[in-house]
Amino acid sequence: MSDPVVSLATPVPTADEAALLAAETVELCSRLIRFDTSNFGGGESRGERACAEWVAGELTDAGLKPVVLESAPGRANTVVRIAGEDPAAPALLVHGHLDVVPAEPSDWASYPFSGEVRDGAVWGRGALDMKDMDAMMLAFVRHLARTGARPPRDLVLAFVADEEDTGEYGARFLVEQHPDLFEGVNAAISESGGATVHLPGGGRLYPIAAGERGSAWMTVTARGTAGHGSRRNDDNALVKLAAAIGRFADHEWPVRLVPVVAALLDGLSRHLGVDIDPADLGPLGAAADLVSGTLANSANPTMLRAGYKHNVIPSEASAALDGRLLPGTEQEFFATVDALLGPDLTRTGDYQAPVSADPAAPDFAAMAAALRAHDPDALVLPYCMSGGTDAKAFAALGIPGFGFVPGRVPADFDAWRYVHGVDERVLTDSLGFGASVLTSYLMTDPRAFA
Repeated sequence: MSDPVVSLATPVPTADEAALLAAETVELCSRLIRFDTSNFGGGESRGERACAEWVAGELTDAGLKPVVLESAPGRANTVVRIAGEDPAAPALLVHGHLDVVPAEPSDWASYPFSGEVRDGAVWGRGALDMKDMDAMMLAFVRHLARTGARPPRDLVLAFVADEEDTGEYGARFLVEQHPDLFEGVNAAISESGGATVHLPGGGRLYPIAAGERGSAWMTVTARGTAGHGSRRNDDNALVKLAAAIGRFADHEWPVRLVPVVAALLDGLSRHLGVDIDPADLGPLGAAADLVSGTLANSANPTMLRAGYKHNVIPSEASAALDGRLLPGTEQEFFATVDALLGPDLTRTGDYQAPVSADPAAPDFAAMAAALRAHDPDALVLPYCMSGGTDAKAFAALGIPGFGFVPGRVPADFDAWRYVHGVDERVLTDSLGFGASVLTSYLMTDPRAFA
């Protein structure tokens, strides 16, 4: 890593402080992974309460007063407010989820909840999603306790449950039942963004999420006439459902270049010195993945359910659709879905609207400055996430959210291969880099960039 660029606006940890931050982040990430906090969906999970209580203990040891809030048996969230130098300044929310998607141990080279540190990485489920960020947050808290430093504004740290499902027991519970915890907060950071994407020609892009597609998890149902499997049936619910799924498979969603995606393309075009055509993202190299999933809406079938016996034609058949929609396209999206379903199918489901944050905001500039303080060649641009995070829940309180989990990896390390995948791991060097960048940002007063 090149020597950090020190500026008055962006504090940078000393070499000794950075080394301690790095070591502690690795230790904390390993310990967090050893809590099996698998979230199976539908209200079924394990380990969240124990992990939340351990986090609360770490915060208490650092002289803070966290609260542990249980939304259902075993489903717990830990929240703490750190007082800043200026109590009148708008506060920042830093949130990370403690739950992880399940892992099948037989598929892994080592036990997925071992937290093993080897070969320059911390291994285990959640290493990249997102116990790496949870560890950076706790390492920052230790840094404050050790140095006696205070951030320029109040910081609210939230370690939440249930992000890997609906957030009902995590962020949504906190927003609905405990909104007072977030009083005075005007911005938030969480997953996913701030880590290296290597560009053609050797440039390093650090994309910060300033928007995310909305999610419409729909159950679509076809109804027909039940009958004997040996007889012709022109009102077969399964046939109606299959025809509708075929229409979704054949549909070409039109390109909708929303502002945050346009900003990313414009910035990359200027940096690379080429015009970028959304129909040909090849010149972007690895950065194409940041764009391809956010040029249009989507609706993909993910589950099917029908029938109970070979010789019985069921009266009802249903499918799950995972719909994702760009900011500003809600009306068009649902009108298209209903047209593709046709008159014979109905839909129900859970909808979370797309969200966006202003890349011209002082906090975005402060994050960019923190990255450049540790990597002077960093190209920092906004992007739109194709998926979703707990930012949608906190948006209900009027809190705009950015995706910012800083990290630096070599070109041959494809982090997205391991997120929700087998043999997930985070590089120790990346954890050290990220902890220092996060500390620089959290100790920065964004009003210096207003």
